[in-house]
Amino acid sequence: MAQDSRWRRIGHYGARALPGWVVLAEGVDKMVTGIESPVTTERGLAARLRYLTASDAGYEAMDRAGIHVRPRTLIAWLAEERSPSRANLTRLDAAYWDLRRRNVVTDLKRRLTNHGRGTRIEIDPADQSQVATRHRRDVEMRSLNVRGLVWDRAVDAWLSHDARELEAIWDEIIQGGLGTDWDAYTFVSSVGWAA
Repeated sequence: MAQDSRWRRIGHYGARALPGWVVLAEGVDKMVTGIESPVTTERGLAARLRYLTASDAGYEAMDRAGIHVRPRTLIAWLAEERSPSRANLTRLDAAYWDLRRRNVVTDLKRRLTNHGRGTRIEIDPADQSQVATRHRRDVEMRSLNVRGLVWDRAVDAWLSHDARELEAIWDEIIQGGLGTDWDAYTFVSSVGWAA
């Protein structure tokens, strides 16, 4: 059996992992902070509505999220005279996080590119704790530096939910930085960095 085929069937012997590009995107997502109060609370809803109605970009985010209400309905929500339906609460939350992501892209790129020096990442391989000893592979945690332009591309792909581009970027990161055993890191249990 070829080395790469064992990792393409990651769960066959009980290893647990996700595609590296998914974990990379989740890591970028965790860098985005915002309102902690749930949208179902008065405070959380009011804060989201203020944020979304403060700019044209907010109205565009609501449109992308499928919020199509009359101006008087939106005014009633803002004045706390009416509450949005459960479906519209979900859409408002989605619109809020969509706008937050778009508003922090420049900051994310700046932090990750680190003035051209890039950001060092740590990659934890697939969790093989449930794999029988005879089927385990000797794979350890690895760290490498990801350069600035790669981060710019990764953040753009993350923002546009471009899975194909994120996968290509992850392959570029591991193939360029991990040498001949790069394929063992196609699926990973975590990717971490401090930025």
